[in-house]
Amino acid sequence: MKFKHYVSFTFFSVFFSLMPVASGMAAELSAPQVAIADASDKLQQRMKDKGFIKDFNKVTQFVDQTIYPHVDFDKISALVLGKSWKTATPDEQVRFKKEFQTLLVRTYSRAFSEFKEWSIRFLPSEMEEGATKVIVKTEVLQPGVQPIAVNYRMYLNGNEWKAYDIMIEGVSLVTNYRTTFSDEIQTKGSLNAVIDNLAKRNADALKNS
Repeated sequence: MKFKHYVSFTFFSVFFSLMPVASGMAAELSAPQVAIADASDKLQQRMKDKGFIKDFNKVTQFVDQTIYPHVDFDKISALVLGKSWKTATPDEQVRFKKEFQTLLVRTYSRAFSEFKEWSIRFLPSEMEEGATKVIVKTEVLQPGVQPIAVNYRMYLNGNEWKAYDIMIEGVSLVTNYRTTFSDEIQTKGSLNAVIDNLAKRNADALKNS
């Protein structure tokens, strides 16, 4: 499996686990873990509708609506672009965030049909009292496969915990995509050209779905 495809799937798998959180743990979850588990439950229930999951556009819209309250796409987009975010125009920032969010959501939505019987196991939290940032440690489980370490960087935004990065077996999604887009900006000559290309890829993918 290609790393980017895998990263995108596992980034959302914690929010959309196809199986419940490990039994006996729900009552012990911290606030950041609860945010993850709640979104997971919503998708799990909706995806029981076999007719619904055959409509890729509906699945994509539902996935987007379900994860949006729990993910800070503004922060992720800024971290992914790095220096290029600071020099981007307001319009470029808005467009990049929209297309990057679409990329992640559609990648997960398509991966949903390929990956079955996943569950999430929360590992002990090292969160200190009053902390506003935390790393939520989990393992992605699948029958016959070794557990995969998936850790989430989250922060407290007002009264809500939001994710802004994921580390899969120690590799950061933000760092991975930052390298990718940095290379594309150099190749294509501008951030605007990269956004145009990303928008075209997203539109083609959704149209052909």
